[in-house]
Amino acid sequence: MKKVAVVTGGARRIGRVIAEHLHSVGFDIALHYRSSGDSAQALAAELCAQRADSCRLFQADLEDLAQVGSLVTTLLTQYSAIDLLVNNASGFSATPIETCTPAQFDSMLSSNLRAPYFLIQGLLPGLRAGGGCIINIIDVHATRPLRDFNVYGAAKAGLAALTRSLALELAPQVRVNGIAPGAILWPEGNDSYDQSSRDSLLASTPLRRLGEPMDIARAVAFLASDAPFITGEVIVVDGGRSLAG
Repeated sequence: MKKVAVVTGGARRIGRVIAEHLHSVGFDIALHYRSSGDSAQALAAELCAQRADSCRLFQADLEDLAQVGSLVTTLLTQYSAIDLLVNNASGFSATPIETCTPAQFDSMLSSNLRAPYFLIQGLLPGLRAGGGCIINIIDVHATRPLRDFNVYGAAKAGLAALTRSLALELAPQVRVNGIAPGAILWPEGNDSYDQSSRDSLLASTPLRRLGEPMDIARAVAFLASDAPFITGEVIVVDGGRSLAG
């Protein structure tokens, strides 16, 4: 029986590596993307060349609840059971309290909290049928605030709380865990980490370096396949940064 993993935001960066690694350990991939169509097509071609029909693509803007609903319907039509849902897709944007607009606020909550919630709700029949597992990609900034990213941090903190709540609510059929990455990849096109900030962060990280996307991918695979008695946990993958105070 094929194992199926739904990976949101899976076309690029950490999501792409998660999808590649899960595929390498035997999962077929239902790859969601929003706007990175070319990258998604390239990845699907690469994975299907390794194993025929092992990656299918699904496009949706997860900030739009109607599109979330359509995505759920399409996934449940194509897959009778879902073994793993990785809620990786995320928005990341500064929202200083003095200037944050309702639209910016809603965007951060929609992408980082509301979309995972309603994806989980909609996909429950498939997850229960597969004895499935949910892994939410959170962030160390859920507990270590990043200046001016207050709504993002609040949304990720909400996702961490949701992880623990749903672990209780969905047991024993479905396990729910989270992973909180630290400094893995610097944000693209964003000045939240200037060179001084980057140097300072790495200096205060016990392992003295950035992590790699594969660090997150391995943690996902561990929770999905090798941790049947773990639920309701958020594993921090940050090189020890959270120990530094």
